Amino acid sequence: MMTVKVRYENNVLMPLEKLDLADGEEVEIEIVKSNADRLIGLLKDIDMDSVDLQHAARDMWVRKVVSD
Repeated sequence: MMTVKVRYENNVLMPLEKLDLADGEEVEIEIVKSNADRLIGLLKDIDMDSVDLQHAARDMWVRKVVSD
């Protein structure tokens, strides 16, 4: 198994590093958004000042990591 970061541009996934694959080789991929995107999704409806937001983000992240 290989983990590679990619950037999505113009409906194409572009690897951010060289891949050890032959031209025409088919692979399966699993799309996993970055941890920052996950955190933003969890916090999108919260209205707090920055200190409260930082504490809420930390607490939510710890609960998520512990539950995985």
